[in-house]
Amino acid sequence: MKKDGHPDYHWITVTLTDGSSYQTRSTYGKEGAVLNLDIDPRTHPAWTGGQNTLLDRAGRVSRFNNKFGGFLKK
Repeated sequence: MKKDGHPDYHWITVTLTDGSSYQTRSTYGKEGAVLNLDIDPRTHPAWTGGQNTLLDRAGRVSRFNNKFGGFLKK
């Protein structure tokens, strides 16, 4: 195996938007780096399954559903 073929894997601190933090291993930064998250995974809809809304700009979604909708129906 080539020398220095893998990135350095070390401990960092992840700080959430509410100020709480935890330690994890990562290739981010250097040993002891602090990663400040802008989006909190405990409250963001992408992780909590919140209400998703789909914007239909210029009827693109409608045209797609009309053209390929038959593949999705059981």
